[in-house]
Amino acid sequence: MIIPDDIDPVIHERVRLLIIATLALVPEMSFNELKSTLSLTDGNLSGHSRKLEDAGYIEIEKSFQGRRPHTVLRLTKKGRLAYQRHLEMLRTIVERAEEMQE
Repeated sequence: MIIPDDIDPVIHERVRLLIIATLALVPEMSFNELKSTLSLTDGNLSGHSRKLEDAGYIEIEKSFQGRRPHTVLRLTKKGRLAYQRHLEMLRTIVERAEEMQE
């Protein structure tokens, strides 16, 4: 199978791809909602979110609701473009594989 060299390793990792794909569907999501939706632990979501934030793909906003900490995650424009490129790359891989079967 032909795999293009420019697959983004930041997004390609399974959990980070799930985070990006979920955030692509909504304007924003709280940390706890995302954790519950993806069945992740606090540490797992926190670590992967940090990598996505470092890459500029998501932004993380921390505030308080009353006296309780509240964390919201959003996909950035850069993250949305990277996700779209990743989807295009996956489509290319599938198309090339199908062409090889013909």
